[in-house]
Amino acid sequence: MECGIAHYFTLHSMRPDALGRALEERRFESLWCPEHSHMPAPLPAKAASGAGYPAEYAEVMDPFIALTAAAMATSVLKIGTGICQVTQRDPIITAKQVASLDQLSGGRFLFGVGAGWNAQEMQHHGTRYASRFKLMGERIEAMRAIWTQSSPEYHGEFVDFGPINLLPKPFQKPHPPILVGGTFPHSARRAVEYGDGWMPTRTRPEYPDVTAFLPEFQRMVMAAGRNINDVPVTLWAASANPDRLKHYRDLGIARVVFYVRAKATDELLPLLDRWEPLVSQLKS
Repeated sequence: MECGIAHYFTLHSMRPDALGRALEERRFESLWCPEHSHMPAPLPAKAASGAGYPAEYAEVMDPFIALTAAAMATSVLKIGTGICQVTQRDPIITAKQVASLDQLSGGRFLFGVGAGWNAQEMQHHGTRYASRFKLMGERIEAMRAIWTQSSPEYHGEFVDFGPINLLPKPFQKPHPPILVGGTFPHSARRAVEYGDGWMPTRTRPEYPDVTAFLPEFQRMVMAAGRNINDVPVTLWAASANPDRLKHYRDLGIARVVFYVRAKATDELLPLLDRWEPLVSQLKS
């Protein structure tokens, strides 16, 4: 089982190039960058978590630029969006960004996607909250066409273009893995429908541990005529409990991602040093 780190890159956090090097030295497999284009102002007094929005939600850097810096400073570390808010992005521009980063990194990009949760943030991009999932599906289908066809076109309810010429194509063939983030069962269904992996958060208010649904997810995959190995599970926001992590490995989880809020170098490096032996054990 592989291990990754998700980190909010801000002006106050450890830089993505430095963190990338530190993770590669400690045998972490991947580095993930979340995305928020902005936060509505004024901020509401309470968020879904029961507290105000963390400052890094508005401060986080653009994921493609931050991950490019990390990619250029490393040689084997995988880099991923966790998650890219495709409901707030133009699919043609995003397809070019994904392909460009995949080429520059030599095929190390993982495309984590999601529909988002902040209705007002989406509204500022012209996206309706109620139709966000259908919009996400169309944009991903359109991007897949751009990556795999010589003169792609797409005609849907929300996305309509073509034929077009767009290069570069991704380094990975047919394209970087599309990992669909979200809760069970809805995001699991979307991962089976058009994803190359499912990326659920370990625990949610709806359930204490998403791994309880793994047998049902596997049945969904097989019912769709797909191979279980073609839709691996990346467990998001895992705890660093050794026994629990070994249990996840035994369940067949392909990757766990530790979620770290924006931290400066002197705070983050000691944390990585504590986790390094565990990362090595989980790889063996």
